[in-house]
Amino acid sequence: MTHLFIGAGPGGTGPQALDLRRANRHGLIAGATGTGKTVTLQTLIEGFSRAGVPSFVADVKGDLAGLAVPGSATARVHEALAARAREIGATLAYMAAPVRLWDLFGEEGHPVRTTVSEMGPLLLARLLGLNAVQEGVLAIAFRVADDDGLLLLDLDDLQAMLGHVGERAAELTTQYGNVSKQSLGAIQRALLQLRSQGGDRFFGEPALAIADLIATDERGRGIVNILAADTLMAAPKLYATFLLWLMSELFETLPEVGDLDRPKLVFFFDEAHLLFDDASPALLDTIEQVVRLIRSKGVGIYFITQNPIDIPEAVAGQLGNRVQHALRAFTPKDQKAVRAAAETFRANPAIDVATAITELKVGEALVSLLQADGSPSPVARTLIAPPASRVGPLTPKERRILIDTDELGGKYRDPIDRQSAAERLAARVEPPPVAKPEPAKREEPSTFDKMVQSAARSASSSIGRQVANEIGRAVLGGGRRRGSGGLVGSLVRGVLGGLLRR
Repeated sequence: MTHLFIGAGPGGTGPQALDLRRANRHGLIAGATGTGKTVTLQTLIEGFSRAGVPSFVADVKGDLAGLAVPGSATARVHEALAARAREIGATLAYMAAPVRLWDLFGEEGHPVRTTVSEMGPLLLARLLGLNAVQEGVLAIAFRVADDDGLLLLDLDDLQAMLGHVGERAAELTTQYGNVSKQSLGAIQRALLQLRSQGGDRFFGEPALAIADLIATDERGRGIVNILAADTLMAAPKLYATFLLWLMSELFETLPEVGDLDRPKLVFFFDEAHLLFDDASPALLDTIEQVVRLIRSKGVGIYFITQNPIDIPEAVAGQLGNRVQHALRAFTPKDQKAVRAAAETFRANPAIDVATAITELKVGEALVSLLQADGSPSPVARTLIAPPASRVGPLTPKERRILIDTDELGGKYRDPIDRQSAAERLAARVEPPPVAKPEPAKREEPSTFDKMVQSAARSASSSIGRQVANEIGRAVLGGGRRRGSGGLVGSLVRGVLGGLLRR
């Protein structure tokens, strides 16, 4: 299989097929809501899978998971698709694609995690919405952690590290640059907001292994990796940052392979405008570099968006394969988008592209694909071939069965919390308690000793009373009687002498 059939004109005229040797030159699927982008995407994914090419796609609306179930001729939507297949002379054989489900929150698929260190300060700053000064302080925290051998795995580690940097601010400023307490506070607040959106479940271990995305089933079909993104869209920065991180990981992990007969992986980025909204120049440079160079790693990237002008020119210039569904020209911005889209196609004398874009019906598109020599084909008006799988979502029961029967099993199910920066900085590993010495035992006195001690107490008490009586008589008697002083003195001397001899 060297080509992937996309569609044709009525009666099968002018068939359009994607050359798999040019599929890593990236692509664009654009069009207004309801014009058929999702069905086109589903058809492309199925074609890549049959060709043995795995793919990764974010399921924004929750209906792409239907790829895991065969289509049905009794479904209402499939009546229209079957009619389209007949119109272009295509055979529609219902079948499912091999699907693996993922979810950043671990609810609708296998959990997807990465570590804070793997994300890096640049992407993390974008995720947190930091300004340039705050991004610099975050970079210092990463550098100090690296120099001190502290692992940054989850958000607990990062927050502990920021606190550690704050305590050493005066010391670190001279070596790494100014560490502002205000910037540290702003970063900590942004991390709390990220936690409130469930972002803390994305950071940790076990981290996603790229090899688990690049796989085929027992029949040699490429695995379709589907990320549940319907809930994730409530946190658009987390969604866009994750997909950008994944593209960067693919770029850094995969070896150089040059031009293959087919891609190793195809990456579909739905709602692509989210990737570029509020992106800093440095981030845009990173995106452009990844898109431009990842081709040599055998990876194709396809952006799906409503408006083609959502894609920056530097990136759009790298997208060789284009499928343009209908656009509406109701506003000046819409009209600008129509003109921009028309100018990107190789001219066809038989088609007024700017007019045709506004007239296309549902499931119809203007298609231009790279040919064997690398040049784009003239734009052609094309009816997109219908998919063989279900057009619609999975039921909760179907989704659960798919997750539980996946060969990955519980590889990513349970998080791992090993000793890292948070534990080391908090000194959670305490030394074993020191045993206290037992008090020395006192020997019990013998019966004879008890008798001697009792007699001594009795004698001392008797003498004490006598001494007291004599002293009292001497004092209260009002005079110094002859002999009394001698008696008292002798008694006192006797008692004191006895005490000193003991």
